[in-house]
Amino acid sequence: MDIMVREYLHEDLPSMMEIWNAVIEKGNAFPQKFILDDSEAKAFFASQSRSMVAEVDGQVVGLYILHPNGIGRCSHLANASYAVKEGYRGKHVGEALVQDSLKTALTLGFTIMQFNAVVATNTWALHLYDKLGFTRVGTIPDGFRSKYGFYEDIVLFYKELVGEPWRGWGYDDLF
Repeated sequence: MDIMVREYLHEDLPSMMEIWNAVIEKGNAFPQKFILDDSEAKAFFASQSRSMVAEVDGQVVGLYILHPNGIGRCSHLANASYAVKEGYRGKHVGEALVQDSLKTALTLGFTIMQFNAVVATNTWALHLYDKLGFTRVGTIPDGFRSKYGFYEDIVLFYKELVGEPWRGWGYDDLF
């Protein structure tokens, strides 16, 4: 299966919204509680630093959004979210999306990718991030409330995208 990751086009929005909303409706991975309508989806995907889609045989089968994880002195930290269409999970679409997001983050000037809330029961994501060399920071007990009202642990991850030559220097070494 040939997976092409590319910037989204206006005509991709219905497929993107369908894939994104399916994850929200499932209620076990994204923090959002409400699905996006057409105008919200258009604004949401346009507001990201980058929104990309995975395409197989001319069909959008996945996507990611990429944006800063913080502001000011933490704006070099990136964050991303991924969604893969049912029926394409387990076929390396997610891996292609994550790999592309790491390259894209670096080209946008980010130096670290940080995931704040990977639900501990999302074993596919946990396995993928471990495989790709992300570092597990720790677990927050009961950090995610499922759509059914019960709480699940979340796992925090990060991955350095580039090593800075001044890493480890003290303030006095820089000035």
